[in-house]
Amino acid sequence: MPHVNIKHFPAPLNDEQASELVTAITEAVTKAFGCDEGVVSIALEPVGPQAWQDQVYAPEIVERHHLLRKTPSY
Repeated sequence: MPHVNIKHFPAPLNDEQASELVTAITEAVTKAFGCDEGVVSIALEPVGPQAWQDQVYAPEIVERHHLLRKTPSY
């Protein structure tokens, strides 16, 4: 606990960029939840644009809108 899963269009993140992203998210999560960084897990999950509607938008954004803390502006 806690686990963060970031679904995104495939992006050319190199190891350094991915590491910086994970570090920043870890810092934010540990500060918000008051937990040790050793209990945080983070997944980066690329989802192609053709699958976004069915795999992410409908099930994660539309059907679980009550859990969103930031909504897309499109």
